[in-house]
Amino acid sequence: MKRRRQIPLQQPSHDSSTGSPREGGPVFLAIGLLRRPHGVKGEMVMGILTDFPERIFTGKTVYVGDEHEPLQIASLRGHDQALIIRFAGIQTPEDAGRLRNKNVFTKAAELPQLPDGEFYHHQLIGLAVVDEQENQLGVLSDILETGANDVYLVKTSAGKELLLPAIEDVILEVNLDRREIRVRPPDWL
Repeated sequence: MKRRRQIPLQQPSHDSSTGSPREGGPVFLAIGLLRRPHGVKGEMVMGILTDFPERIFTGKTVYVGDEHEPLQIASLRGHDQALIIRFAGIQTPEDAGRLRNKNVFTKAAELPQLPDGEFYHHQLIGLAVVDEQENQLGVLSDILETGANDVYLVKTSAGKELLLPAIEDVILEVNLDRREIRVRPPDWL
């Protein structure tokens, strides 16, 4: 079972305890973070926040900052683990500077369909977590990415946190229609 990282940062009405929307999914998803101007032609260094950087391309319209300013990508190239990006109408380092430290978003509706058994993180956050006997364990509040496997952070109704490794022996089923994850907690919990 694979999960894909896609960070939901802007959502319509949401539950502040989980960060997930009350109904439906997030409207915008962060795909990058504009760090700083680069050079003298209005380019910027953008950190990548998506597992699908190939879906960021010249001519694509993205939405920048909390106000979701629509900007068209005029040029793009790789730079270490980041991208050098320039937007149409941004010609100078001063123009680019106003975008410093702003997130770059895409519309959630533009995400590619994933194969069966794969989920975006934003689809899982906020789901109820139950054991094999239907006992409510809590709500998935975060997904920690580690080198070996993801770890699910589950908040119980008592406010405690459970850490569950996202492996097949523990995560038995994800049912998005029921908004539920069925698990077999490890014996050491």
